[in-house]
Amino acid sequence: MNSRKWVYLFFTTLMFGGVSSVITGFMVKWDEYAEVFSSLHVGEILGASIWFLGVGFIFSLISQMGFFAYLTIHRFGLGIFKSVSLWNKAQIVLIVFVFFDLVYFRYKTFLKPGETIVQYLLPAILILAFAVAVAYKKMKETNRDAFIPAVFFIFVVTIIEWFPALRVNELDWLWLMVFPLLICNAWQLLILHRLTGAKK
Repeated sequence: MNSRKWVYLFFTTLMFGGVSSVITGFMVKWDEYAEVFSSLHVGEILGASIWFLGVGFIFSLISQMGFFAYLTIHRFGLGIFKSVSLWNKAQIVLIVFVFFDLVYFRYKTFLKPGETIVQYLLPAILILAFAVAVAYKKMKETNRDAFIPAVFFIFVVTIIEWFPALRVNELDWLWLMVFPLLICNAWQLLILHRLTGAKK
């Protein structure tokens, strides 16, 4: 990984974060901006787009910090466990632990009258399903040992990065933050082996 490739990774991830936040922002705030679009208020649309873009850049930077932190942790994990198999098993335990925490503690903390645990279980299942899909693609392009680390990164690291929105628990912010994080994390994971020249 030379400086030119790192710059490419940085700016493309920044772009994905910004663009995905603009799209997600208008989707989750559509009730507020539907009239603006129908009236073609260009100034308001542009102003909102710039705001969402800036927020997306911040989410992208959070994603990139999480990515490089995980690469470091992954190296430490391999060094401590001395075996890819043992390190993968440890990551599976952590995935299960984070999945349980994401569902149970949000349910216990934020449950409102009329809500059920399904509303707290569904986001965790969807994020895990996305992680498995991305990990499968990563595995097909590299090797079998990449599957569990990929699931761990997309699921566990994304949840950690998502924590500020989880604490607030406002639906708009939850969706506005998680989609750019997932897209940025998936992009970094799937482009890394191409940039480093890692062979299957």
